[in-house]
Amino acid sequence: MNNKKLYRSNDRKIFGVCGGIAEYFGFDPTIVRVIWAVLSLSGGSGAVLYLVAALLMENRPDYVSRYEE
Repeated sequence: MNNKKLYRSNDRKIFGVCGGIAEYFGFDPTIVRVIWAVLSLSGGSGAVLYLVAALLMENRPDYVSRYEE
């Protein structure tokens, strides 16, 4: 049984959505970011999906904000 869970990545550029998807599926995060950029530039559906994913995905349990002291 696979107990993997989809989390936002600690390796963040914006919200960590692309990095989290890349970690979950075992891809390079740059490839996921490029695909997401192409979707965003071709009709805007990528931007909407990114915002939905950012709202629905949880932070990794070991995430520490760089703004926390």
